[in-house]
Amino acid sequence: MSATPLGTRRALSAMVGLAALLAAALVAGPASGAETASAAETAAGAATASGAPAAGTGLREVLFVGNNWEGTADVLASTGNLAKVGRVNVIPDKEERLREIYLNPVKLGYFLGIRATAGEGHDQFVDDMYTTPDGSAVVASRPSFADVVSVDVRTGRVNWRFPVAGYRADHMAVSPDGTRVAVSASTANTVHVLDIASGRQVGSFATGDKPHENTFTQGGRFLWNSSIGDVTSSLDAPWLDWTKGDRKITVVDAQTFRPVRVIDMRARLDAFGRSDLSDAVRPMSFSPDESKLYFQVSFFNGFVEYDVAADRITRVKTLPVNPATSSDRTTWVNDSRHHGMSMSPDGAKLCIAGTMDDYATVVDRATLEQGPLVPAAKPYWATVDGDGAGCVISESGADQVTAIDFATGAKRISVPVGDHPQRVRLGHVPADWTGPSAP
Repeated sequence: MSATPLGTRRALSAMVGLAALLAAALVAGPASGAETASAAETAAGAATASGAPAAGTGLREVLFVGNNWEGTADVLASTGNLAKVGRVNVIPDKEERLREIYLNPVKLGYFLGIRATAGEGHDQFVDDMYTTPDGSAVVASRPSFADVVSVDVRTGRVNWRFPVAGYRADHMAVSPDGTRVAVSASTANTVHVLDIASGRQVGSFATGDKPHENTFTQGGRFLWNSSIGDVTSSLDAPWLDWTKGDRKITVVDAQTFRPVRVIDMRARLDAFGRSDLSDAVRPMSFSPDESKLYFQVSFFNGFVEYDVAADRITRVKTLPVNPATSSDRTTWVNDSRHHGMSMSPDGAKLCIAGTMDDYATVVDRATLEQGPLVPAAKPYWATVDGDGAGCVISESGADQVTAIDFATGAKRISVPVGDHPQRVRLGHVPADWTGPSAP
């Protein structure tokens, strides 16, 4: 779907602002289990016990692009021109889910609340997604339906469904071996860890307020979760930061799900002399050796570097402000300023989505010098492409994804996708797959 007239006007305004900016720069409670459609369908979506598929498995590497407001996932080639391979309907059970919601006043209240706040007037039908190791299914979190589903890529049917605790599902992470998926239940302050083949819960743990990003480390030994607090209120002035709730990073043992470390970035930011920054940790990226953590925080046009072993912040990078961006923090979507980052496989470059500033840029990790500002309409995520030579950002304001070269920082190509793309993830499908078969 193309951008709306409002989105087009905003994008044009952003382009003017970026031109001025560039010119200036030149001068100067856990649920217990999954709902299973049928034994046959579950078997059809079962994953193998291995991790990333090896060569010769009959699978093709692709990019899955979740179109949040539309409830679809566009599937693109993972490299080159990002050619479209197919599309999956992530809400084939939409009518059934809506009947349940409209018959339950509490669920309906949260459903409409998501639409009015985080959804910007839209329902949120697909937040995050990963494929099973055998490429037979895509597993997606659906915020407005408060669940995780496995959808068979051949038939388009639901293999299994897991209702999360509370009333909203959010970011996910897949274990390095591909057998487990973690999902944030944002209104229940809980992370569920599910068997990716069956959808059955294998564990869960408590978090801070509004759990968000999840990341497995040390080959799947640990699982990190960052909670971002309340991002839907208009109490966004810095002196009201205390109203946002309990925000922290919770690190658990990925086998026992017991906490091994809790990190409150408030104290670390204050010690670094940046008490002005929010401690709500948003998207994050680890260095290849996992010694450094890079993360974005609410309201900030830039990112933070954190030394994991020393337990301290070492550098903060401030990125340019787009003159066309509103200075009213209450107008920034879900307390975001910049939301989305990825790191090149060699650890040399960071790709940053400057969401509310309508650009993306590649930053040298050693010097923290940014490259060209690539105009982009509300970029919401950044992912490394299949060959590791570039990053792919989702432009939620223009309904497209754009590839950017890590080496030069220049834009390669933009490809249209569905309504409001957000998460972009690498995955696998059968080599001959072009979309679900007709029912």
